[in-house]
Amino acid sequence: MGRWSVVTVLVLVFVHVLCTRAEEAVEDDMDKEEEEEEDDGAALLDENGVFVLTDENFDSFTGDKDIVLLEFYAPWCGHCKTFAPEYEQLAAMLAEDSPPIPVAKIDATAAPGLAKRFDVSGYPTLKILKKGKPVDYDGARTKDAIAERAREVAEPGWAPHPEATIVLTTNDFDSVVNEAEIILVEFYAPWCGHCKRLAPEYEKAAQELAKRSPPIPLAKVDATAESALVSRFQVSGYPTLKIFRKGRAYEYNGPRDKYGIVSHMVAQAGPASKQLHSARQLQTLLGQGTSVINVGAFSGEDSSGYKLYLDTANTLRDDFKLYHTFNTTVKTAMKLADDQVLSLLPERFYSTFEPKSYSMHIEDDTSEDQLRNFVVKHALSLVGQRTQDNEQKLYKDRHPLVVVFYGVDFSFDYRKATQFWRKKVLAVAKEFPEMTFAISDEEEYETELSQLGLSDSGEEVNVAIFDSGERKFIMEPVEFDSDALQDFVLAFKKGQLKPVIRSQPVPKTQKGPVHVVVGKTFERIVLDPSRHVLLELYAPWCGHCKKLQPVYEHLASQLSGRDDLIVAKMDATANDILHEAYKSEGFPTILLALRGRKDSPVKFEGENRDLESLSMFVEEHIGEVDSAKDEL
Repeated sequence: MGRWSVVTVLVLVFVHVLCTRAEEAVEDDMDKEEEEEEDDGAALLDENGVFVLTDENFDSFTGDKDIVLLEFYAPWCGHCKTFAPEYEQLAAMLAEDSPPIPVAKIDATAAPGLAKRFDVSGYPTLKILKKGKPVDYDGARTKDAIAERAREVAEPGWAPHPEATIVLTTNDFDSVVNEAEIILVEFYAPWCGHCKRLAPEYEKAAQELAKRSPPIPLAKVDATAESALVSRFQVSGYPTLKIFRKGRAYEYNGPRDKYGIVSHMVAQAGPASKQLHSARQLQTLLGQGTSVINVGAFSGEDSSGYKLYLDTANTLRDDFKLYHTFNTTVKTAMKLADDQVLSLLPERFYSTFEPKSYSMHIEDDTSEDQLRNFVVKHALSLVGQRTQDNEQKLYKDRHPLVVVFYGVDFSFDYRKATQFWRKKVLAVAKEFPEMTFAISDEEEYETELSQLGLSDSGEEVNVAIFDSGERKFIMEPVEFDSDALQDFVLAFKKGQLKPVIRSQPVPKTQKGPVHVVVGKTFERIVLDPSRHVLLELYAPWCGHCKKLQPVYEHLASQLSGRDDLIVAKMDATANDILHEAYKSEGFPTILLALRGRKDSPVKFEGENRDLESLSMFVEEHIGEVDSAKDEL
């Protein structure tokens, strides 16, 4: 029995050891699985030869590499989906290089940290990472073009071009700007998101314009470090762009992308006023012209009147046509004296109700403002033609504006019919000098007529009045004549007309946590005095809006328990908003209409549209209003 007891003990010990080792092995496996789970975020995936990078694995993957090609994309982006096969073929091509060039992609919607770090604002965005520093790619989206650029950057001796944008400070600003015939200056703040987005476009434009002969320089000023310059040029927001001519500042009203900046500055570098050398040249302008032209007559380039005219022309060059002459024949033909300026109607707008020209004489004490006011005052004929080319320049701020739509065509075969209807408008326009009248071609404004509900009116002529605050009024379809138009205008002046509001259909039910607002429900929901309303103005095509959607819905769900608050959204491209304070200049625009302060909604200005920032924005401002109410 004793011997068997020893054997039994040994067996039990052996079994115990085996069990212990098995348990340790299982624990080891579990630890490995946990470690793998923890490392999942940093795991490197390869999809058809393209490495998938995230916030977690980006630095570890790129840190030791001389060059990496990066694509920032969004899963919902149609351009990204179309580009995907081309990008995979590109990856296969560059994998064959010696050494190979790694090709990677980043879902910018899932890696917001990287998207922000590399200033990604559109999809797809391609960047070449060279020794950790991004190089923008803005060439063709073909595998051959991208490969060529990537291989160029991969060369050991490659270095980026030196920055073409001139950096100005208080110390050198005047010496540079005062000597330049023309220079564009950007006042920026290093923390400004809009400035960061403009920066690469501005630099590309600077490089392009530096190649011209003569070059057109672009410069920048760090407004946070140069407060004296900011104050001197009344800079109140960032980025602010100003054109300088020999030290004198003019507003920049052009585009803010590379090609737009280049095109605008090339046009700005040309003469603000064109010289007329013959009377025939002027007659051609009047015979073929579609808008008022201004002509100044001067003794020569040294004339003080001519210098004043040119300075004024530079402030008007974007919106008006200005000419000048030193030619005696032209002066005689037009009965022009030196230092006299004429505003001349083109022949198509002649009528018995207004003169063909208006005159002003430049005296020694004439100011730029006086000359500018003269040009602006006579920029329109009694009934001119509003077109898509001139409406922003000439008609944008002319309210009330009466527009008569029909088949406008001044070519020889149709001129008589065009003038037939225009004369009926003239007969009414002369009675209401405080209003602006114009004709517009119905085909050119087909979309506008549809939005007004007039595309199927059945009438040859339709009429609308555009008032301030984007309020629109339509004349009910009737047989058009001067009496009908006059009755319509009088009804408008007496306040007897209801504005037309462009609106999507009113939702039968509200689905989801975010209320859908349309043109017809804007006042009832957003301007409801009993509740706060957080409103997102969006565009269906806007990538930033699509990116915001899940965050905004989460925010709405989080705030759904509040009876005093509605979280809403509105397609600003399909619905009219008649309240001026709720206009959007870009998408998405987020406004908080506070109870008791509906006339002045608070705009969300934060750079990060994340859940935490939006929540703090809402709570902070609603809390401020509620506290003020409690104090009362």
